[in-house]
Amino acid sequence: MTTHTLFATCPRGLETILAQELQQQGCTAVTPTDGGVSCQGTMAHVYSANLHSRTASRILLQLARTAYRSEHDIYQAAKNIAWHNWFNVSQTFKVKVEGKRANVKSLDFTALKIKDGVCDRFREHDGERPSIDKSRPDIRIHAFLDERNVSIFIDTSGEALFKRGYRQDTGEAPLRENLAAGLLLLAGYDGTQPFQDPFCGSGTIAIEAAWIALGRAPGLNRRFGFEQLAQFDRALWVKLKAKARHAIRNRPYANIAASDNDRAMTRMTQANAAAAEVDGFIDINTLDAQDTRPNGEGGIIVSNPPYGVRLAEIQALHALYPQLGSWLKQHYAGWTAGLFSGDMDMPKLMRLKPKRKIPLFNGNLDCRLFLLDMVAGSNREK
Repeated sequence: MTTHTLFATCPRGLETILAQELQQQGCTAVTPTDGGVSCQGTMAHVYSANLHSRTASRILLQLARTAYRSEHDIYQAAKNIAWHNWFNVSQTFKVKVEGKRANVKSLDFTALKIKDGVCDRFREHDGERPSIDKSRPDIRIHAFLDERNVSIFIDTSGEALFKRGYRQDTGEAPLRENLAAGLLLLAGYDGTQPFQDPFCGSGTIAIEAAWIALGRAPGLNRRFGFEQLAQFDRALWVKLKAKARHAIRNRPYANIAASDNDRAMTRMTQANAAAAEVDGFIDINTLDAQDTRPNGEGGIIVSNPPYGVRLAEIQALHALYPQLGSWLKQHYAGWTAGLFSGDMDMPKLMRLKPKRKIPLFNGNLDCRLFLLDMVAGSNREK
């Protein structure tokens, strides 16, 4: 099997976790960079990474990397690729271009030049050109430009990988599934510890915890871009999925609980958990966070507590944080708490000292995962 250069994108801050996942899938030359991980792998690795990675956003397969001085060079790079080996003229495609200090007039114009290169190559080979579909293309082509080089990729994922296929409704500010899974893995959750999310919102963190605890591959319920490629090996894909299904445990080793003080949210969590086929494994309650109690010894809390945007909200939350700190100290000795927030003052206001502050981005929002080891009577006010 041919070895390809791959680039897996992810939310910024999860690169080290993603690198570990790709190594586990058998990829080689695994190198984390800003916003993703480059590696080498065969099509079997491509299928596996899409199926099993909890933190990747997309798995891209590199078709060309070359120096450029003008948009014409980029057009030529696109035209030099034997596109008919990857898809056929009856399929639709879409081009997306991103750049860091790119030496071009406009990224949109560059995308047009790449599209022309693809179409002209097809015209030479087939006498006709494929159509563009901006909303639901069969094939997605990505290009990345820096000051000197352009890299052109075919997207093997299709829809972004955080779309697992279970989310019914999300509430206002949903956490993407791959970021939720990344928070769990960064906090050291491996499915053997009791787990709680006392601010569960629409339930994403708890559902991802249940999938980790069951050893369930996150890509089992969805379709992928590689299924549209000319060289798609259906027999291999069926085999990999069967193996992943066979690996799912019957039930988690330890308890998983999710709660929120908003009944509409816990109803949403119930619906999402049912769609993810884990509603039987998560204890879902409508409760104020401070009324929750441990569901076992030495467990892990991972949660995204509300953080305010408007001044009145911020003031209300800053009054709440010391109470949350007291509740954790009083009831959760021996637990690890991972609190994800855009409010950098949160631990200080809770009167807790994090052992680690991990910088992460929720979309464009600069956030931290504060990891706290809860020790009996720690930091208690005299």
